Amino acid sequence: MSELLAALASPGIGVATYVLMGVLVFIGACLQGIGGIGFSMFAAPLAVLAAPVMVPGPLLLLGAMVSLMAAWRERAAIAWPVAWRCIGGRCVGAVLAAAIVVALPGRALAAAFGVLLLGGVGLSAAGWMVAATPRNAWLAGTLSGVMGTITSAGAPPLGLLTQHMAPSAIRATVGSVIALGAVASLVMLGLAGQFDRHHAVLGVALVPWIVAGFHLSNALARRISAAGTRRLLLLLVTGSALVVLGKALVGL
Repeated sequence: MSELLAALASPGIGVATYVLMGVLVFIGACLQGIGGIGFSMFAAPLAVLAAPVMVPGPLLLLGAMVSLMAAWRERAAIAWPVAWRCIGGRCVGAVLAAAIVVALPGRALAAAFGVLLLGGVGLSAAGWMVAATPRNAWLAGTLSGVMGTITSAGAPPLGLLTQHMAPSAIRATVGSVIALGAVASLVMLGLAGQFDRHHAVLGVALVPWIVAGFHLSNALARRISAAGTRRLLLLLVTGSALVVLGKALVGL
């Protein structure tokens, strides 16, 4: 408890910021439970503006948790041949992203964050049909690893790859890839000095909000259109990513 209080009292974090992050995490978990993706795409760009210390490590940790819950809820629908190849690619992408994080200065990394998120929105909105071949699964996993490690939002390439599957298979397969792939991303961020015990405590402090938001999605999923939720999500992410990119470019 003392360590948690110390983390919340650290620069950039306080009671008000914690509550704000809790609300963002709650909404993001609910979106993820309804539409299959959305947690980090919603929470990450807003967190960059409100509490940069939460990105990418703490949100990656939380994203892994909510993705694991989604995968477990519909575990019988996981397409494991596709999932394992994506997880392998995600590990490769995590290594590449760790090198990028070390090489880029802070403002350039923020600019890359905004560009990658906008690219993710474009991939999600384009609706291209991509066959889930072994090669495409490895490629999607690698792109997800790069995006997820840098921005904590690595779902768009996976959503593009699995969009022809049944909704339950999309939620379960993407959830399993993100949950297991996030472990590789967190390990690489730790080796790069971008994720430590302090970041882990910040993530764990928001777990109750994750659980509550995902629990709410169980009731709302039958009443709210996943497609409508996804469109709203993409608009919110686009606006947030543009703000982050604008601030980064002004500072360069």
